[in-house]
Amino acid sequence: MKRSLFGRLWPNVTAVVLFIGFVFPVYWMFATAFKPTGDIISETPVWFPTDVTFEHFKTATEVDHFWTYVTNSLTVTVLAVLFSLIVALAGSFALARMRFKGRRGFIVGFMLAQMAPWEVMIIAMYMIVRDTSMLNSLVPLTLFYMMMILPFTILTLRGFVAAVPKELEESAMVDGCTRAQAFRRVILPLLAPGLMSTSLFGFITAWNEFALVLVLNKDAEAQTLPLWLSRFQTQFGDDWGATMAASSLFAVPILILFVFLQRKAVSGLTAGAVKG
Repeated sequence: MKRSLFGRLWPNVTAVVLFIGFVFPVYWMFATAFKPTGDIISETPVWFPTDVTFEHFKTATEVDHFWTYVTNSLTVTVLAVLFSLIVALAGSFALARMRFKGRRGFIVGFMLAQMAPWEVMIIAMYMIVRDTSMLNSLVPLTLFYMMMILPFTILTLRGFVAAVPKELEESAMVDGCTRAQAFRRVILPLLAPGLMSTSLFGFITAWNEFALVLVLNKDAEAQTLPLWLSRFQTQFGDDWGATMAASSLFAVPILILFVFLQRKAVSGLTAGAVKG
């Protein structure tokens, strides 16, 4: 009986410990954003904000070019995700449904591209952008972010496409649909969970990227929010209150998107099962 009880208890205890370990830094970030400066620099940790203040959020949003950073981040992130999904839909369908010479090589290449750290190419990226006179532009950022997202998106969607029975597509074509119409009307609705998960991954990857924009875009008018997070330094040191407030604001879109796409992914999976 004791062994049985221990066998049921230890996985739950481990899960709770891991949950606290992952969630506590997020809580501390949000809590610090609302603490007065005195509580933040106090030698005794203040676990819960007593005197809530919004001064740090005001400091964070009053940085020069703040709304430019927001606009640039949303522009390059959304466009990179959309472009990668468009290309990945065609690529994943070709890899999953069609048989052609070199197909396995393509798949291995995508896997290698996914595993290789893109930072090793940052010098080559800089030289390409410099030689084409496109420094301090959002266009190369969008294209590079799309290339960073694309291998994972294609490999993930390929699995979803392969899981859809060919008979559904063939039935639609027998009923008069072309291959493109069968893909749009039959396969695409069933790919909703894959589209949601890959969109979330792509958004997080592009939204958090720091090094590339730091190298390519020195002009503040062409920079994004990750660089905004590095601006809260004073002659007295780091402004931790403003840094935590900025980090909280930076994380909110990801949290909202995650909640939204999680719900949509479940509803898309259910709709696809019914249509199938």
